[in-house]
Amino acid sequence: MSLDHPLNSLGLAKPPQETRVVVAMSGGVDSSVVAAMLAEEGYDVVGVTLQLYDHGAALAKKGACCAGRDIHDARRVAEAMGFPHYVLDYENTFRAAVIDEFADAYLAGATPVPCIRCNERVKFKDLLATARELDADCMATGHYIQRKLGLHGPELHSATDPARDQSYFLFSTTAEQLDYLRFPLGHLASKAETRALAARYGLAVADKPDSQDICFVPNGDYAAVIEKLRPGAAEPGLIVGLDGTPLGEHRGVIHYTIGQRRGLGIGGVADPLYVLRLDPETRQVVVGPKAALSTRRVPLREINWLGDAAFDSQPEWLLNVKVRSTRPPRPALVRPLSATEAEVELLAPEDGISAGQACVFYAPEGSRVLGGGWIWKGR
Repeated sequence: MSLDHPLNSLGLAKPPQETRVVVAMSGGVDSSVVAAMLAEEGYDVVGVTLQLYDHGAALAKKGACCAGRDIHDARRVAEAMGFPHYVLDYENTFRAAVIDEFADAYLAGATPVPCIRCNERVKFKDLLATARELDADCMATGHYIQRKLGLHGPELHSATDPARDQSYFLFSTTAEQLDYLRFPLGHLASKAETRALAARYGLAVADKPDSQDICFVPNGDYAAVIEKLRPGAAEPGLIVGLDGTPLGEHRGVIHYTIGQRRGLGIGGVADPLYVLRLDPETRQVVVGPKAALSTRRVPLREINWLGDAAFDSQPEWLLNVKVRSTRPPRPALVRPLSATEAEVELLAPEDGISAGQACVFYAPEGSRVLGGGWIWKGR
């Protein structure tokens, strides 16, 4: 690589035709556009699709990421644009690294986010290692997030379009991975621009709908998947108030989530009741008033820090944090307990914070993502 050569569009000092890029292709419009865009620019593109859970498995569903139909769509894009495409069987890896933990977390009363674990443990770990084995200079994905060069190296930033931003699901990306990854769509102003590019390249997936659910959860029915993975998990129990008073019966703790109001099947109460806590050991669903959902203190572990100074180099950080993917970042004090644990004090209380969700850190000003951690029940 010559340092005298101008940087190409991927930030590498070599011409595109001498730059090999592995593109992670899910079969959807986003990753297809990335692959087509880079191929048109003259890069040595290699498309790779992961076979994650199909092979006729009961969990697979039509139109989900990395199922049979999507592999076919990814292959068609590669053929149309003239670059090689490979399908790698990661079914066992995906089950061990993502699906099993998802099931166990639900059984423990948490609300897991398997898409984060998939990025962390499969796509940005095993697939990234495969890209290196293929002598690729970098790996590109269709995620809506930005990689920018800062004073201390590559930084992670939110996407330009807040409606498409996927930073919540990518907080665990490490500095080493960020050095190798590229996100060519993060700067686009809207998904409409991506679809317009797909149409310009003549891609058959230009009008393909976005996947809405977790890929291995048909129609968002988490409980059905858990029962299939862990037979006998849906044991009935009691719905109780904060003082332990029985208020009704439930079909199984796995059918409930923190903050849920509808579908409790409790009659004769004057004020609405919400799920406050799930106790799998006693098989109890604890309910109470909405006010009891509010909290300001959030314990975190498995923290991935992307700041310039060490995470535990100061007693606290004033950051913006996001405690659910659908909520905006809010100001908070983040107090390190170690390099990988912290307590977050929200400046304004939030409702329905649940173990198993992520808490993602953002700089107080600007778009920089500073990592995050996993919410747990605390000591």
